[in-house]
Amino acid sequence: MTGLLLAAVLLYALNLRSPITALAPVVDDVTTDLALTATTVGLLTGLPVLCFALATPAVSALVARLGIEQVVTISFLGLIGGIVLRSVGDVGAAFAGTVVIGLAITAGNVAMPLVIHRDFRSAAGTVTGLYTAALNLGSVLTTSLTAPLAAQVGWRWALASWVVLVPIAWIPWSIASRRRRRAHGGTTRPGPSATAGPEPAGGPDLAADADPAPDTGPGTAHAAAHDAPDEPPEIGALRRPVTWLLTAAFAGQAFCYYAISAWLPSILADGVGLGASGAGAAASLFQLLAIAGALGVPAVISRGVPMRAVFAAVAACWLTLPVGLLAAPDLWPLWASLAGVAQGANFVVVFTTVVRRAGSPAPRARCRGRSRPWATPAPHSAPARSAPSMTRRTAGRHRCRSSSPSSAS
Repeated sequence: MTGLLLAAVLLYALNLRSPITALAPVVDDVTTDLALTATTVGLLTGLPVLCFALATPAVSALVARLGIEQVVTISFLGLIGGIVLRSVGDVGAAFAGTVVIGLAITAGNVAMPLVIHRDFRSAAGTVTGLYTAALNLGSVLTTSLTAPLAAQVGWRWALASWVVLVPIAWIPWSIASRRRRRAHGGTTRPGPSATAGPEPAGGPDLAADADPAPDTGPGTAHAAAHDAPDEPPEIGALRRPVTWLLTAAFAGQAFCYYAISAWLPSILADGVGLGASGAGAAASLFQLLAIAGALGVPAVISRGVPMRAVFAAVAACWLTLPVGLLAAPDLWPLWASLAGVAQGANFVVVFTTVVRRAGSPAPRARCRGRSRPWATPAPHSAPARSAPSMTRRTAGRHRCRSSSPSSAS
């Protein structure tokens, strides 16, 4: 059962970013066909992030009431309905479908950390790495292949075609869920972290959610009693500086991720001069290199490199993309790759810091759970705010190069 469940989790992960990143390579076609402004289409791409913030408490309560398996089934249905609805109608249908997609992905973001915590606790690190890779693989697929599909069948069919990933994950998930129910007498307990919140926008946090097996040493009970706050957990978590540090890190990471994911293909097409298909494939570097960042940072930290130095390097890599596209756009493969590494590395750095500073698993869970609702609304505006000005600047630079005497000759 464990092998089949692992396969289902990884196939499900392919669906937890891909419906969002699929829109970016064809955003110009969508804008033209639906007569949207750049700001409106930015709001369209940011809607799923808003759903993450607003729907998280309700989804967490639903997991506690119905169980993980039922919520994931609802998520599968929502993904199918949302992907189809977004592709078949007018502006209203596009926005409604995107909201349904956002709610469905929110359910997955809440449920999957609990599944790994519950069923893969002894191999949480390995499963976390595989899950991270699957998330980014889904983004790579849609970022690189949606534009070529749209060139053949139009943007509506290209976006709708990614619905095929849903049953590919749903079938093994259903089989594994039935086997687990039989093995556990028909129960599907949500797990101890059902209210800890979902994966933040822009990357998974399973390394922290999947806490290691509890310490059973003689000092454990005393430590737990010592860690228990006299004030309500919500107030105690909000008074911890690490909670607000985590909030700022979540918001910054998510803002960067969604702004870049939404607009990088258009920037490369309009500003650097790549075709639509080539720009989508080029932008997939940002998604692909995140795997290297997620797997590389733990190795660096294990060698004793100071956390501040690692964080400074990650921040510098983030900055190379906007600065590099403005200063030297011809080197876009380097800038996209460095930002991709930063995307994957960022969460490892953040959650390693939380684990070191927050103490026992209970305070860590409260810090994560209380920081996400504050952090998630900020990146909702990222697609609408960031790229139009970047696109105009890189496009203007590209036109100047194209009209120069050297380029004319």
